[in-house]
Amino acid sequence: MSKGKHNHQQKHNHSHNHSKVKLSPAVLFFVGIGIFILGLLLPVSDSVKAIFSTLAMLVSGYHVMWEGVEDTIKKTKEKGSFTPNTHILMTLAAIGAVLLGEATESALLIFIFAGAHFLEEYVEGRSQREITKLLQLNPTEARRLSADGSVEVVPVDQLAIGDRVQVLNGGQVPTDGVIVEGTTSIDESTINGESIPREKTVGDNVFGSTINGNGTFVMEVTKDSSDTVFSRILQLVEASQSNLSPTASRIRAFEPVYVNIVLLVFVILMFAGPLLFGWTLAKTFSIGLTFMVSASPCALAVSAVPATLAGISNLARQGVLFKGGAFLSNLSDLKAIAFDKTGTLTEGKPKVVDYQFETDVVTEAELKAILVGMEKQSNHPLATAIVNYFSAELTMEAPNLEVENRLGEGLVANYQGRTYRIAKPSSFDKISETWLQVKSDEESQGRTVVMVGLNDDVIGFIAIQDVPQTSAKTAIDYFNQAGVRTVMITGDAKLTGEAIGRQLGISEIAANVMPEQKADIIQKQQAKYGLTAMLGDGVNDAPALVTADIGVAMGDGTDVAIETADVVLMKNDLLKLVGAHKVSKRLKNVILQNIVFSMLVVFLLIGLTFFGNLSVVASVTLHEGSTLLVLLNSLRLLLNKK
Repeated sequence: MSKGKHNHQQKHNHSHNHSKVKLSPAVLFFVGIGIFILGLLLPVSDSVKAIFSTLAMLVSGYHVMWEGVEDTIKKTKEKGSFTPNTHILMTLAAIGAVLLGEATESALLIFIFAGAHFLEEYVEGRSQREITKLLQLNPTEARRLSADGSVEVVPVDQLAIGDRVQVLNGGQVPTDGVIVEGTTSIDESTINGESIPREKTVGDNVFGSTINGNGTFVMEVTKDSSDTVFSRILQLVEASQSNLSPTASRIRAFEPVYVNIVLLVFVILMFAGPLLFGWTLAKTFSIGLTFMVSASPCALAVSAVPATLAGISNLARQGVLFKGGAFLSNLSDLKAIAFDKTGTLTEGKPKVVDYQFETDVVTEAELKAILVGMEKQSNHPLATAIVNYFSAELTMEAPNLEVENRLGEGLVANYQGRTYRIAKPSSFDKISETWLQVKSDEESQGRTVVMVGLNDDVIGFIAIQDVPQTSAKTAIDYFNQAGVRTVMITGDAKLTGEAIGRQLGISEIAANVMPEQKADIIQKQQAKYGLTAMLGDGVNDAPALVTADIGVAMGDGTDVAIETADVVLMKNDLLKLVGAHKVSKRLKNVILQNIVFSMLVVFLLIGLTFFGNLSVVASVTLHEGSTLLVLLNSLRLLLNKK
């Protein structure tokens, strides 16, 4: 008895669950078309065929018709005045066609309109999916190492800063951290858009959601899972979906006004047709319905939003993230662009760019080994630059030396009965005119000079400089040719700033700038030139990024800069910004093409309605065909152009 009751309950639940299954609007659309075709094929009377056509119209168009009614009611309540949309026009036209006895035309009208509507949703969805597929890459589990070395698989949100995590070959990096054991190569395309994997070893940073290559490594967690670079990307994606371009916003605001005008003209036609032109009621109603369809702003309504989303998603794939369509749209109107120097135009790491040694006491190979041995005892950035440069040239092992670090001067070491010094020029008692001239020449190029001394004599120099990024010169040339004023803002001395500026071809250089002065410079640029962008990567750039019309943060920059900016370059490559500027110009052209084309079609159809005896079906076909072309034109922005 119990068993039978249990089986009955199973059957009841089974049937109950089936009753909850709902057909999607897309499925109903094709069901409606099937009903329409069936009505045409069956040997039935015209009145029965009309019933089939009407039913087909309701089944296929239920989704778009009801959406129009719902949206109109909602917007009307919000604004306190009648706020219709294009769906209402098409719904009224379809119902009117049925009342005129043109059920077949009514069904065809809805098939074409609903089909175009589904295509619009697909285009917008395609653009959004290009971005939000990132969500699928969000890591969910991690292999956490316990104190005894055992591995425990835990959810990513349970990881704490300081935890050690093992990442297997081919596995996903669960969160941001630093490698403490092992070497590998990692595909970081989800973060910076760069397709070539990066080699990683102990001490290198790794980012959540990136894909490990052939090696297995252990990392230490440095960020909470909600604060990772990838999490910030997802936040930017979410923001970009709701922030429309100015043109898209204006079109959306204009749509209900336009629809109200069309409805008003329709009502006037209903009276003017019989009274002024002597039309029959049937002819008046038919022309009125055709006018309503012809004047419907469907193509205009989709002129901007799908194109903007396509542009944003294209750039997101390349590692350029916009916090909204307005910023991408405005980028094409840029008049001036200001760059922070260090870490933006330059690599942010000083490098040896020139050196010269003159002595008969030791060979150059021995001297380089001694210099490396001395500088290894210091953690100063200039020392790191010297070690990195000369280590690659060593033909003998660097000796272990006892080094005296004289604060504000440099290093001193005794080796094999001789005293060696690496220090700033001012710390030497005497320097020959030859070396002073060399120093002057090097400093005129914006380089930092350190002198190398043996006993009491200067025997050489090393010139060090924060070198420009390889992409900086190309980017600056592009903006100069595009008529955008380029400005470099730096806290460095005037000589250093001007030297870098000359190398890059910067139009204007602001040197010796304090962090709090950067925002003032941006305001002056805005007053002088107009729409101004600012690129920066540090905390001290945040006020300027906020002040600028478009703030752009470098992806390797500080969290504050990234949070403050409107655009983030996930890879420190200025050519990515050049690409974004080109996409912005393409977006502007595509939207203009869409608007002009859609309005020309509307004027043509209205003219044909009154002077060319245009039918409802022909009007819908031409009208929705123009909408299709506008959508396809917008999809072009998903493609990359060199």
